[in-house]
This record gives sequence, C-alpha cells and structure tokens, in this order.
Amino acid sequence: MTTVEEKPKRLISGPGMLLVWFYGVMVVGAVSRSVYQIATEFDRAPLAYSLSAVAGLVYGFITYTLVRGGEKARRAAQVCCAAELAGVLIVGTWTLVEPSAFPDATVWSDYGMGYVFIPVLLPLSALYWLRRNRTVTP
Repeated sequence: MTTVEEKPKRLISGPGMLLVWFYGVMVVGAVSRSVYQIATEFDRAPLAYSLSAVAGLVYGFITYTLVRGGEKARRAAQVCCAAELAGVLIVGTWTLVEPSAFPDATVWSDYGMGYVFIPVLLPLSALYWLRRNRTVTP
C-alpha cells in the first residue's frame, strides 16, 4: 500500500500573495536598517536598533511560514502574527508614553508611523487571512 502525501494547503493564493510581498518588503527594510544601525551607531540607541532587528526576524519567519503553507505553518504564522501585533502595540505605546527611552525610532515606533502604519495593519490583515484559510477537520 502506498501512501500519498498531500501537498500542504497553499497560503499564498490570492490576497495571501500580497501578504508575502508586504512581509518580504518589511524583512528587507527592517533587517537592512537594523544591520546598518547596529554596525555603525549601536551605542546611540541599542534598544531601538535591537527591536528593529527582532522585527525583521519576525517578518522573515512569517514570510517563510506563508510560503511553506500547510496547517502547521498556518498555526505558527498565526502565533507569530499575534506576537508581532502585541509588539507593535507595546512598543508603539511605549514610544508615545516614554519617548526618551527611544532616542531613535524602531520599525514599531508610533505604531509603525514611519512605515505608513503598515506594521500595525499587516498583522491584522495576516491574522484575518490565516483565520479565513484554516483547514477544517471533520
């Protein structure tokens, strides 16, 4: 008896492809910005630059899980998007309440205002898409 492995359900069809594109752009933006800032002026704002690097890693993981597809990847992406949204809300609020803690902006500062609020809108959109595309087991 041969077992046929089913291909993982694709998460990048339709609007999912747009999410992958946006997350890919955010990976490049956050990682390149943080690498440059950490390499050249880390002592100026270590917290801000480190948080931007973490954001880039989170964006990279979400991009990977969306492309990989399947139920396990969808669940991992959901958890990561929820953590990303929490990070945006916590850091965004922190930058407004205690601006002196951030002498330079992060990707998530002011809820992503420097990135046209994409950092707060992206996880909301992704969570909606991932919830909508879950596999329902009988």
